[in-house]
Amino acid sequence: MLNRRDLLRTGGLAALGLIMPPLTGPNFLARKLLAGPIGAGTGAKKMIFIWQRGGNDAVNTVIPSGDVDYSQVIRPSLFISDTEALDLGNGFAQLHPALDPLMEIYNHTSLNGIAGPGNLAVLHRIGYPEQSRSHFSAQQFWENGVPGNETLDEGFIYRRFANVPGFPDDPFPGAFLSDALALSMRGPIPMPAFPATEDYSFSGSLAEVERFLGALPSTPGGTDGYGFYGAYGGKPDLEGGPYRDALMPTGVKLGESVSTVQQALAQGPYVPENGAVYPNNTFGQQLAEIAMLLKRTPASLLGVNIGGWDTHTGQGRLTGAHPNILDDLAQGIQALSRDLQDMWEDTIVVTVSEFGRTSIENGSSGTDHGAGTAMFVAGGNVIGGVYNCDPGTWPAGSLFSENDRYLAANTDFRVVFAEIFEQHFGDDPATMDQFMPGYDLAAAQYPGLFTQLGFLT
Repeated sequence: MLNRRDLLRTGGLAALGLIMPPLTGPNFLARKLLAGPIGAGTGAKKMIFIWQRGGNDAVNTVIPSGDVDYSQVIRPSLFISDTEALDLGNGFAQLHPALDPLMEIYNHTSLNGIAGPGNLAVLHRIGYPEQSRSHFSAQQFWENGVPGNETLDEGFIYRRFANVPGFPDDPFPGAFLSDALALSMRGPIPMPAFPATEDYSFSGSLAEVERFLGALPSTPGGTDGYGFYGAYGGKPDLEGGPYRDALMPTGVKLGESVSTVQQALAQGPYVPENGAVYPNNTFGQQLAEIAMLLKRTPASLLGVNIGGWDTHTGQGRLTGAHPNILDDLAQGIQALSRDLQDMWEDTIVVTVSEFGRTSIENGSSGTDHGAGTAMFVAGGNVIGGVYNCDPGTWPAGSLFSENDRYLAANTDFRVVFAEIFEQHFGDDPATMDQFMPGYDLAAAQYPGLFTQLGFLT
């Protein structure tokens, strides 16, 4: 039998680095060694989350056209007029014109008089109390689910999915399409991250990879296994060695997930359905691979980054940096809604960004770090409409409601995810404090920020 050092040298080291979380915590050491059946306990419900890294200008994304303060006075080079913006039908809010592909999902006769599914919720003024304007801290809080805690390196989305029976034994519960695993999905049970599915493999053809992986022993710790599985599922060769109890089950998990992804690729080139056209760039390719993985594997949680939102200079009005990435985002969500029609009722797509930006344009034709941001939520059970951007939730002066410079949050991001967890996945409301420690205390302290918006059936 090859020893583990030889196996890693032959191609497993890079992949192992992609899947390994920090080797801390007793739960990790207690993980079962042998895998269970594919898809055990994960259920049919799926979630895709899209990270807008850098802090999106929410005010020019979901435009409060009914607010007299939104004008060329505060945004001389960025202001978008009523005739240019996309009307959302509530007499107050509009979308940036670059987001036009989203209207296909948003449209519904009850919303704007245009026939359509009405499966897009537009959420404005999302954040948390005492908003950080540091990229590092703000992303940390949005991802670990505990605003104010800069040291907790475990994700609240991970905690929710790890709570599902069968999750530890699922060979491929999900992945993050990037060079590194997002903190949102990081936890004791390892999950993979890779920029492209073809990169997530050992070298060689599918048949060669299968031979390399080999087979688990017939009993835990036995000696009749062979290849990668045999080495990591067999008798320890470093009894009592550092991290041995963590590395061995992680090796098995790695083999399971690589095998699952490669079997999905072996089904042939992926062709999007229903006229779906993804953006012609890395982000678009990653979204297409997310759709493929949802259809061909047991994955129930998939995420991706889209950068470029830190628009301090030359932000752009109708063309330029910000409109371009808004267009990519809108095209990507539109493509997912078409491509995943067969599972759209069981799928939810969520966008997040760590903060919004200043209400007043800066001297470099851009915007600086702010507070409240905007989110999009799409899916078959989403109640389309505009939330937190209407006369009832947007009183005069809202654009300067925090420090006389920023748009303050009106809804905590944690209650947005609580509604997703409870309504989409059927989780018990009592578990929200487990998924997002301190949730109950924050809800009691800031009841106005913790009222669910009602965007899901």
